[in-house]
Amino acid sequence: MVLEFNYGLHTARFVEAPLFKRFFFIMQVFVSWSGGKDSCLALYTATLSGLKVLHLLNILSEDGERSRSHGLSSSLIDLQSDVVGIPIIQRKATWEGYEQEFKAAIKRLKQVGIRGGVFGDISLQPHRDWVEEVCQELGIHPYLPLWGRGEEEILRDFIEVGFEAIVVTTRADILGKDWLGRRIDMDFVHDLKEVFKYRSKDIPFCGESGEYHTFVTYGPLFKSRIKILKTRKVLRDNHWFLDPLSYTIED
Repeated sequence: MVLEFNYGLHTARFVEAPLFKRFFFIMQVFVSWSGGKDSCLALYTATLSGLKVLHLLNILSEDGERSRSHGLSSSLIDLQSDVVGIPIIQRKATWEGYEQEFKAAIKRLKQVGIRGGVFGDISLQPHRDWVEEVCQELGIHPYLPLWGRGEEEILRDFIEVGFEAIVVTTRADILGKDWLGRRIDMDFVHDLKEVFKYRSKDIPFCGESGEYHTFVTYGPLFKSRIKILKTRKVLRDNHWFLDPLSYTIED
């Protein structure tokens, strides 16, 4: 089977026979990490293609307690890094200082041999423009393995390769708190299609504009499963958040 991966400015083709053919060189990269399905599938795809992922990079709120992207506790993201087996770099930043801290982290990563960054962007052009501008300025290669793919296809692939995830954030005016905690499975895909088909405008099926966010608890890259034991639902700024209060690891 021939597979084609689109990495930003680069496109690579690989043949499964029975393993993926590797890049003719091994590039050391980091992954821009949210803990959700898109960054996780981007990591998985990059690993299959032969890229060597040395670090995950996650930006936190200025108090260091929660991730900027999904509002998850920094300790939960750190635990996820442990079970994936890739060290994570977490940096505090305000929204205004996000880019500055992101660039500072990449500069440090370049000192240990990082030459590229992997990003889970799918279709939002302003996001891609920002990624490519930052990477060009810092002299590293941007890889966007999910870019331009069908969003329902991405969700199905995520499920079919064996990843498990739950919904941890929703926009209150689109999905609401009843979707919090739902597993990302084919029932989720079906129900999401039913909701979105009645909307007056196109909505990114993977939630790239913040309609919903996820947290990955298990999958092909994981050494153990993260089990969420206790949660609470919190409404902030027109978004519902699932706040995990306790969790454990299952071998």
